[in-house]
Amino acid sequence: MLHQGSCHCGQIAFEVEGDFTEGLDCNCSLCRRRGGLLAFVGAADFTLKTPESGLSTYNFNRRVLHHHFCSTCGIAPFSEGKGPDGQPMKAINLRCLPDLDLDGLTVKTWDGASH
Repeated sequence: MLHQGSCHCGQIAFEVEGDFTEGLDCNCSLCRRRGGLLAFVGAADFTLKTPESGLSTYNFNRRVLHHHFCSTCGIAPFSEGKGPDGQPMKAINLRCLPDLDLDGLTVKTWDGASH
């Protein structure tokens, strides 16, 4: 299924292909504060619909993930990096997909604070 996603003001907009049934609730220092609910997709399943110049990026810890956010509204709709297999991937904040029924998702916890 193709989903349309964005930050709150629309400066960052994207499409992502996926049948999302679960979301990851991470407790690392960043995710805990921003309250995202994550799902991972291959880079080929993601299309940024707005210019890359609209992305602000935050890197921390080992700097392997590029956490993108909007400098206007502050929302962080996705991050990018490499998956365990070394292939490019995107971590989608499922809360930024307005058509997705969040109540229908299975939420799994991830102890990112210990990794």
